[in-house]
Amino acid sequence: PHSHKDAMFHYILRRVLATVPVVIVVALVIFSLLYFAPGDPAFIIAGDRAGPAEIERVRQQLGLDQPYLVRFSGWFLDVMQGDLGRSVFSGTPVTELIAQRIGPTVSLVVVTIMMSVTVGIPLGVLAAWKSETWVDRSIMAFAVMGFSTPVFVVGYVLAYLFARELQWLPVQGYRPLSEGLWPWLSHLILPAITVATVYIAIIARITRSTMIEILSQDYIRTARSKGLTSRTILFVHALKNASIPIVTVVGVGIAMLVGGAVVTESVFAIPGLGRLTLDAILQRDYPIIQGVVLMFSLVYVLINLLVDLSYSLLDPRIRY
Repeated sequence: PHSHKDAMFHYILRRVLATVPVVIVVALVIFSLLYFAPGDPAFIIAGDRAGPAEIERVRQQLGLDQPYLVRFSGWFLDVMQGDLGRSVFSGTPVTELIAQRIGPTVSLVVVTIMMSVTVGIPLGVLAAWKSETWVDRSIMAFAVMGFSTPVFVVGYVLAYLFARELQWLPVQGYRPLSEGLWPWLSHLILPAITVATVYIAIIARITRSTMIEILSQDYIRTARSKGLTSRTILFVHALKNASIPIVTVVGVGIAMLVGGAVVTESVFAIPGLGRLTLDAILQRDYPIIQGVVLMFSLVYVLINLLVDLSYSLLDPRIRY
């Protein structure tokens, strides 16, 4: 097993190194956003009433007076040191703005993922177990609805029902965890359900199709003939072997959640990274847009890497 550890180490190293070129390409694309945008960025940021001197000042502040590669390498080196530049309007470092807003977004993502996994996987297992019955059809009908209803529609319906009519939950805003568990959670329940509907639907469908395939395998028949209970067969034997597609979907879901967070944070007035990005786009504050998009992209790459590495733990047959 010493060689097994070596193989594992080399596999992890290869996977990590493979993400380096991806990160560089992502950084290049994000840095170039400024130049793909229509119009002169300096003129747009300075505003219609700005004189030539003001526009020139903005151009120098953004480094638009230097050659492209010089600017990119300078920006990339700064990013590697954790410096994402400063907001064009407030002059605040972008890292500081992200740090102020990251709490609500992370909270929303964590609560949503927990909700999606704890509801989606059991629903998928139940649908597979009761395959072709009314239970299965009801769950799949719910999944199709969850999948096809736009996030903001779900958000407004939930806010109207539970916040306005029943007044069980706050309609919008956010409370940090430091103010107590319930104030924090109560502000997150509706936005989390809003985003989770899509992921519960996806996770339930993938779990169902994978489980149906596995439940028809020989070793499951053998387990049944040995008189094992349905619970043991479903959760110990079948679900364990269905874990790879499910982990993949959960991983992709976390990465996609970041996009869903932008809409949801706007509907529920949550001061997270989604709102920060939206405000920055409306103001054309490029350093903020670049910083946030870069951070989201790195999270996406990191999650994909972790999902990849988890395969070898979940299924020892995957060779390094």
